Formats: sequence, structure tokens, C-alpha cells
Amino acid sequence: MISACLLGQKVRYDGQAKMLPGDPLPHLERLAELIPFCPELAGGLPVPRSPAEIEPGFCGDDVLAGRARVLDLRGEDVTVAFIEGAQKAVTFALSQNCSHALLTEASPSCGSRVLYSGHHDGQKRAGHGVTTSALRLAGIAVFSPDELEDLCLALGRS
Repeated sequence: MISACLLGQKVRYDGQAKMLPGDPLPHLERLAELIPFCPELAGGLPVPRSPAEIEPGFCGDDVLAGRARVLDLRGEDVTVAFIEGAQKAVTFALSQNCSHALLTEASPSCGSRVLYSGHHDGQKRAGHGVTTSALRLAGIAVFSPDELEDLCLALGRS
């Protein structure tokens, strides 16, 4: 499974895509089927939409456990949409027999190592998003675009 925005689909909050650096897609396609998915769209959020961040000091695990919220720039609580999108991502990934996911970094859904601070100030911090947490709980390995080499090695072994 791969974040739809990384395949050029204009599904990000700002209505844009976020293409992978270089041209790794042909190599990845030789190793695995690239199945696009956007958890934020699956959760019912529109394109474009107000940018959202997980509350400061928390990560996707906390959102799934009910200890934290996802708030958009206006302060609107969009937690339910993020949880629904994460649950749908897991259901979809399992239905497609996905064992690995390549998700965009820093997103409150898809970030696997880095999130925005939660203050809507452009700063980043260590953490992972709601969908990443849900996929990992389901036993699906999640990689960021910065980990393409590791993903390719993992796919080559599976």
C-alpha cells in the first residue's frame, strides 16, 4: 500500500500531490504492487481541507486510545475522521494482503517517524500518525519516503 499523494494523486490537504524524490516507482513496482490509499479521504475529509495536527506531545497511538485529538487550523476536532480513515486503511490493506506500506512523512495520518508539532507553527517533532499506528498494530510494516532502501530490502525478502 502507498499513500495516494505519493503516486501523484492530488489528495493532500492543500489539493496537491507529494511526489517521491527521484524516480523510485519503476523499481518499487518490480518488487510489489503499489496500491494507492488516502486515509484522510477515506475518513470523509474533503480536498482541499484545513491542515490538521495531532495535539502537542502525543502521537497516533494516543489518538487511537482516546488520549489525544487531531485538530485542524481552525481548532475543529477532526479526530473521528482520522480514526475512521485509519480503520479503513487497515481493512483495505488486509483485504489486499499488504504486508508493507509506504506512507508520506509528517502527516497526522501517515507520518511514520516525524509529525508536525501540534501548534500549527511549521515545526516538526518525532512521532507517528494515526494510520501508521493502526497499520503497525495490524502487523503491517510502515516506511517513509526516506526509508526507500529499507523498504526495497524488506520487499525483496518477503
